[in-house]
Amino acid sequence: MKKIYVNEKWCLGCHLCEYYCAFANSGESDMVKALKGIEIHPRIRIEERGNVSFAVSCRHCDEPLCVKSCISGALTEENGVISIDPEKCVGCYTCIMACPYGAVMPSENGAIQKCELCTKNAGGLPACVKGCPNKAIVFEERAV
Repeated sequence: MKKIYVNEKWCLGCHLCEYYCAFANSGESDMVKALKGIEIHPRIRIEERGNVSFAVSCRHCDEPLCVKSCISGALTEENGVISIDPEKCVGCYTCIMACPYGAVMPSENGAIQKCELCTKNAGGLPACVKGCPNKAIVFEERAV
């Protein structure tokens, strides 16, 4: 299964992946209208440690602790993609505590949010991968 991988050697820390993610999940067709003057809530975020920058997003684990910890059944795994049903989320945030990568986060409406590989959007290549100017974020299948 294809997953998102990050090469921190190539990450510029520009945060464009965050903007492309927020736009892809906004439901709008114009990026400026969707994001101008608002606080964005991307499902990917840039971490900076010293001189190293890297993107943090859901790794769609083979043994997803977030799914196992979800008390309401809001998180599910299908074909390797971990998805959230915000209507089922009760906002207990157990999944946030269970995720070892810090990739599950609260959304602005009280439910949680996480990367779903843009499966609920335009599909194809995830928006963060398309928008990364340095190709530090890739979407590929790798041998384990």
